[in-house]
Amino acid sequence: QVHLVESGGGLVQPGGSLRLSCAASGIIFSIYTMRWFRQAPGKQRELVATISSGGSTTLADSAKGRFTLSRDNSKSTVYLQMNSLKPEDTAVYYCHAPVGSPSGSWGQGTQVTVSS
Repeated sequence: QVHLVESGGGLVQPGGSLRLSCAASGIIFSIYTMRWFRQAPGKQRELVATISSGGSTTLADSAKGRFTLSRDNSKSTVYLQMNSLKPEDTAVYYCHAPVGSPSGSWGQGTQVTVSS
């Protein structure tokens, strides 16, 4: 059974930083592309960042220059380093793996709030 656990969210002031983690279990983590999505109140879930099994990354335009995605296959964990955070980054951030069901598997999410 696929299990994804996000952590690292919290309240931060504008311009601050957070590092989100997503620990995976129940899958051969190293072979899968992993993704981070976010969902703000009243908005649709949107893709923020993608990292391939080989470590290539793709970021949404809103994240470019501020967010960095990485993975540690030895720990079955993917990280999202978020710098220069803005109030519009406030959302629940979800980790996704393309395995476990036709629509993949999701973690429970971690809340990020950017506010002064």
